Amino acid sequence: MKTGSYFFILISLIIVLFLGCKTASIAPNETTPNFIVILSDDQGWNGTSVQMMDDLPTSKSDYHETPHLEALANRGMRFSSAYASAPVCSPSRYSIQLGKTPARLKMIRVGMNTKHINHQTPYTIPKLLKKINPNYKTAHFGKWGIGVHPSELGYDESDGMTGNKDGVFNYKANRKQWQNNVDEDPKKIFSTTARAINFLERQAMSKQPFFLQVSHYAVHSDVMMRQKTLDTYQSKPRGRYQKHAGFAAMTEDLDSGVGLLLKRLKSLGLEKNTYVIYTSDNGAVPIMPPKPKYNRGSNFPLSRGKWDAMEGGIRVPFVIAGPQITPGSESKTPITHSDLLPTIIDLAGQKLSLQDDIDGGSFKSILNQGANGNVSRFSEGLIFHVPYENGIALKRAHSAIIMDHFKLIKFHDNNELLLFDLNNDFEEQYNLIMSHPNELKQLKTALDSYLHKVKAPKWKPGITWKNKPIEKINSYH
Repeated sequence: MKTGSYFFILISLIIVLFLGCKTASIAPNETTPNFIVILSDDQGWNGTSVQMMDDLPTSKSDYHETPHLEALANRGMRFSSAYASAPVCSPSRYSIQLGKTPARLKMIRVGMNTKHINHQTPYTIPKLLKKINPNYKTAHFGKWGIGVHPSELGYDESDGMTGNKDGVFNYKANRKQWQNNVDEDPKKIFSTTARAINFLERQAMSKQPFFLQVSHYAVHSDVMMRQKTLDTYQSKPRGRYQKHAGFAAMTEDLDSGVGLLLKRLKSLGLEKNTYVIYTSDNGAVPIMPPKPKYNRGSNFPLSRGKWDAMEGGIRVPFVIAGPQITPGSESKTPITHSDLLPTIIDLAGQKLSLQDDIDGGSFKSILNQGANGNVSRFSEGLIFHVPYENGIALKRAHSAIIMDHFKLIKFHDNNELLLFDLNNDFEEQYNLIMSHPNELKQLKTALDSYLHKVKAPKWKPGITWKNKPIEKINSYH
């Protein structure tokens, strides 16, 4: 054989080996998990027919029906002490994406100027997943509620910078929000689901791992539902605490959308290697239309609801199903939305070290150990910061911390303190500041220390935290 032929064969082999190695280096790993986060809007802890706590029948709805979420819970784990990071939407949505508390982010209410937040941080769920495996494809469909385009946080596909108005919300017509509005695509449940399913189908064909977040506009007002679902609930006996037929119908329509997504996930052969997480951005509106004073609202046995750091405003439904998770199990370990980022990254194969600017911790070990265990975080306790006055809710700026099963609420206008034992007092009726001085001191010290450490926004009379850049307001702990 001539020298030129040897040279040609050698070069060809080198090219083949190079291309083969290059392909192998980015080929999807069959064990690389997929993730779906389904986020409902304003859905209470007991707003579904999933009983969040095994020994508490009132931890599920006495009126709403969500059979598809029940099926998900039956093959997964419920966290009965799961908390949104805030009692309103945008701060919670930021916390999910960045793994930080609203207090640290200085993003504590809807309508704030968010230019002070570092949206280019490498610590977002999509960016960290792509760092683990560049094959990950990421998508967000539905309500975004964050101050920059989803692509800035690393999403490949999205519906853009959407908010409540994109899901049909008329904030100027308060009472009309709670009337029954019939639509065949209520709150865009089914069109949003269709885009999510299309994404799943493309990922199944490409065999690439994915992270998909579907953030529904339901069950936020305006109340919308399909006629046939409304007919069902109008002929069904009302519950003792949940009685709004239209809201119940909207809840079931949302569940139907979830069912379509999960059915397609299974038919595509993706279910076994996909973690599916279902939760809500904050607690439910306790009474419709909202008003400051009422007896027992729809969140009972939890106290109050959306807008407050009382249990009804922050404790939310949380279900996760996926590889090696004990079916039908309940974990009582307290978790919060800032734990989602480190947990998802841990499940994907890279454990984040505990660090000062990430508040969340991974609960992977709890999933693997059959519901028992604790979450290690850099800071003590779960922090909730609501440093502004709200005319609908408590009307007073306040912050809260949960450590173990004790919860402290501090009001900023007069430093009033409330201490509750959540194991025995869901309703937050019995203030224990006189009988538990040690716990009171420990929680107060931890709360004050955290707010000062992160320079959280500090309440002053008249501050609303809206519109102006936070630096111009210039009020920090």
